[in-house]
Amino acid sequence: MAPGRALPGVMLPAVEKLATVVVCEDDPITREILCQNLEADRFEPLAAATAEEALRFCRYGTPDVLLIDIALPDASGLDVIREIRSATGPASPFDPDLAIIALSGRGGDADRVRGLRAGADDYLVKPCFLEELQVRIEKLLDRRAGERHGPTRIGLLTIDPATREVRVGDREVELANKEFELLRMLATEPTRVFTKDELLRDVWGYETAGRTRTLDSHASRLRRKLDPDRGAYVVNCWGVGYRLVAG
Repeated sequence: MAPGRALPGVMLPAVEKLATVVVCEDDPITREILCQNLEADRFEPLAAATAEEALRFCRYGTPDVLLIDIALPDASGLDVIREIRSATGPASPFDPDLAIIALSGRGGDADRVRGLRAGADDYLVKPCFLEELQVRIEKLLDRRAGERHGPTRIGLLTIDPATREVRVGDREVELANKEFELLRMLATEPTRVFTKDELLRDVWGYETAGRTRTLDSHASRLRRKLDPDRGAYVVNCWGVGYRLVAG
């Protein structure tokens, strides 16, 4: 290659994440190893060192799986599992059907039964084989995929695609058809910024964005309906597009 000649641009392949996994483990080395291996296997790990951090991720991070140690510095992992499983009603801060795998250094029959009775879907004894953990996560996700057809929950926001019902806490929100379709698309990946071209194409069927203000006007009405006081749910990312909640 001649000196000073630039290399041609190379488009790297997009890597689609299989699922988001909250990894709650108080030992930093073990937590890092778990997260690194999950990331290498195309999962998106959210690292938590305490029960409080795990619950915060479960409330706001819309995870697909919770991987939680039983022995944590601020609370028992069993209590975290019970807290999530006991969540009910439209104002619930957690998804009670979240897939949960308990991790523990104790492998006695009574310990396993206690973890499963608390609501864990699976129970693994540490140290565990990372390949086995991946297989168990994948099987659990496959099983859950066939079971979960209910509402989507994002914080206090609940979206039911079957009935087209939307609630913020106990308050029902009446939406026009396009407002609902816009909300449902944003809710598929709540923290991702959807470009205006994407939204106009997939919600309205426009080939090109042009100079239309349709998206902005619908997003503005949706924002006011979901949160009349602050407009907190629909975030306008200036010059790019919209996302449902702040990342």
